[in-house]
Amino acid sequence: MARVRARWWPWAGIVGILAAVAAIQFAMGRVPICSCGYVKLWENQVWSSGNSQHLTDWYTLSHIVHGFLFYALLAWLRPSWSLAWRAVAALVIEGAWEVLENTPLIIDRYREVTASLDYYGDSIVNSVGDNVAMLVGFAIAARLPVWGAVAAVLALEGVAAWVIRDNLTLNVLMLLWPVEAVRDWQVQGAPTAR
Repeated sequence: MARVRARWWPWAGIVGILAAVAAIQFAMGRVPICSCGYVKLWENQVWSSGNSQHLTDWYTLSHIVHGFLFYALLAWLRPSWSLAWRAVAALVIEGAWEVLENTPLIIDRYREVTASLDYYGDSIVNSVGDNVAMLVGFAIAARLPVWGAVAAVLALEGVAAWVIRDNLTLNVLMLLWPVEAVRDWQVQGAPTAR
């Protein structure tokens, strides 16, 4: 019986982390759902006020990539941990990022140095979707050979760059070391620039 209960601890940890991240963001004043008053499964328009407000959007691809990266990192750092506990650790990292990403410090940084001039942070439902997307990426990475995981990450990054002119790599680049040429290229993809 104790073994059966022990198998549920990581799941309890995952649910607890998701709830804690949502509660922290609520305490920070983040909106629970889109101010439009409804929740969509997918928001296709990156340049709309619904971006980062619904359950998933084009940036969900970046969070799936987070899962691949966290899987690789934790498999290297903590190979003796069970897959389930490594997933919990990955969710702690992702959850911490979701909280930090929705602080004025990071929101203002996005607005200053990226093409996301109208970014005001994520809704709580979008943040939960981002956390779940990371877990999906983590689970996929656990089942793929290394070459398959690398190919999947390159494909996700390539699709996002092609469709929305942004991805995890460009996002990190622009937050840490903004490149004006990249920003100009991204802005050219905006509907008003066409």
